[in-house]
Order: sequence, then structure tokens, then C-alpha cells
Amino acid sequence: MSFIIGIAGGTGSGKTTVVRKIAARLPKDEVAIIPQDSYYRDNGHLPLEERQEINFDHPRSLEFKLLIEHIKKLKEGSAIEQPIYSYLTCTRSEETIPVSPEKVIIIEGILILQNAQLRNLMDIKVFVDADSDDRLMRVIQRDLVERGRSVSKVLERYEKTVKPMHLQFIEPTKKYADIIIPQGGENKVGIDILTSIIEKNLRIDKK
Repeated sequence: MSFIIGIAGGTGSGKTTVVRKIAARLPKDEVAIIPQDSYYRDNGHLPLEERQEINFDHPRSLEFKLLIEHIKKLKEGSAIEQPIYSYLTCTRSEETIPVSPEKVIIIEGILILQNAQLRNLMDIKVFVDADSDDRLMRVIQRDLVERGRSVSKVLERYEKTVKPMHLQFIEPTKKYADIIIPQGGENKVGIDILTSIIEKNLRIDKK
């Protein structure tokens, strides 16, 4: 039976850094990471201009049903084929990534604590907290480099969708968290505590 950890938090909060630092301290063959971003709906049927205006911070943009189905399979000991999603084209690739049911499964994403069915599959729920100005700076840097957007487009998007969606859908899920890690990937103590809980569970599992 896999140990399921959900790591949520706002866009640019440092979730990915937290996940990377935790995974680096655990045996490689015992951890699988499931990014929420892989489960955005395929929007290939829409014109490119419409695709570029998609609100990725709204729960409707995600195929939660498939994500829940995949987590259940992993928890039961079955492998899955994880989708590959491109932010540049807003479509899913025909290819997939095979994921084995490892002892530790980390689900990471802004909206993963928003869905009750998905939450109920998690053994530990984590919320990575960060100052809104810090998050905005990270969003600008990431979207310029990884998603080919201009600074003006990033700021417009932040004001129109990212900020209001954060307040409506993401920030409220903090109440479901078992652990809150402020300052994201810079919080060594928070990462140490979470890692030690996971390591303890792995030791118990091996007995």
C-alpha cells in the first residue's frame, strides 16, 4: 500500500522546490511524483487564441476524475500511464509516462486539496505558504522562461485570473492541511519535519 502525500499551495509558492528537496532525500526507487499539471484537460479542439486564455487556476480546468482514478490504482498497487500536458499548446501529448506504484506517492499542485475525493486518498496533506509578492516574482520568471509569455501578459493574467482564483479556490484549502510550510523551499525545518514523517512511515512499512 502506497503512502500518499498531497502538497498544495499557490502558484509560485515553492511547492515544486519542496517536492524536489524531499524526493532528493528519499530512496529514488521508493518515490513517485504525480504533478497536477499533467491532468489539465486536453483543449486541442479549441482555436489557439482561446487556448491561450484558459484559466488554469480554476478547478474546471482539471480532469480530477482521471487523477483520482490513477491515485486509486497506484494505492492498490497497479501502474498507470500519466498524461503529458503542454502549456505552450494547451494540449495533451499522445505519449504518456509509465508510473509504478512506489512506496511513497507525492501529488503536487495548486488545486489538489480542493477536491474532497482526492483529499480522502491522501495520508498527509501539506500546504506550502508564501507571500503574494514573492509568488508573483516567481510566476513572472517562470512564465517568461517556460511558457513564452511577455511581462505585460503575465501581469494581466495574474490580475485577472491567478490572484482572484487563489483567493477563491486555493487559499481556502489551507484549512485541510495537516502541515503548513511557510516560505516554501527555503523552510529547511518544515522540509526536515515532513521528510522525517515520510522516512518513519517507510521504516514501519519495512518491518
